[in-house]
Amino acid sequence: MTEQNSNKEKSIPESRKAVIEVRDLKISFGSEPVLNGLSLDLYEGENLVVLGKSGSGKSVLIKCIVQLLQADSGSIKVFGKEMNNIGKKDLEELRKDIGFLFQSGALYDSMTVRQNLEFPLRRIRKELDEKQIEAKVQEVLDNVGLPDTVDKIPSKLSGGMKKRIGLARTIIVDPKILLYDEPTTGLDPITSDEISQLMNAVKKQYKTSSIIITHDIACVKTVADRIIMINDGILFKEGTYHDFTTSKDPFIKSYFK
Repeated sequence: MTEQNSNKEKSIPESRKAVIEVRDLKISFGSEPVLNGLSLDLYEGENLVVLGKSGSGKSVLIKCIVQLLQADSGSIKVFGKEMNNIGKKDLEELRKDIGFLFQSGALYDSMTVRQNLEFPLRRIRKELDEKQIEAKVQEVLDNVGLPDTVDKIPSKLSGGMKKRIGLARTIIVDPKILLYDEPTTGLDPITSDEISQLMNAVKKQYKTSSIIITHDIACVKTVADRIIMINDGILFKEGTYHDFTTSKDPFIKSYFK
């Protein structure tokens, strides 16, 4: 029996609407199962942190949500729409409401910061004119604290600055859901904390719902409204930060030393 049952009532905000619903999700690579019947919900306006050892399927989960990977079986609903059977046109429309922040930031090295930020706007927010695009670029740069980087190229930025610009590019199209894949990896503790605080600020300002994949327990403490832990491809435990830090389970305690 996993620990999730002891925390379920107090950790699930029943009054909130689920914007992502995952049920019995299974995916294998070759003969190796990665997710083995995982079920979870992301609720409106929350930061949900997903923990688990390397190879437990955390990044696979969020890639399945946006259909970068196709699950073998199970159900994924985003805003009530079944993703596993969604058509190409509907998928493209739905992805406009989902921002995905990759570990590396995935900035285009040949483009300036301005061009990196303009790129998704020109593809997704086609109703905007040049003046509106310029204003939106400046707005997100102000919000991530880098207003003077607009004409720089990514190679001239520090790791923390790249993370901020990557986040700016993610939020510039006003997504309703954010998926973070190891947002503080490779950063020093001070910069990691700045990114974590920025994630909270983004949630507050843009009213986003987020799934955050991370191994950084300091980040977890700062950003998590709720935490789930994956083990053996299923949901092992869910609850608050306090629930996890006070758990007697040896597997849980190994993360929260």
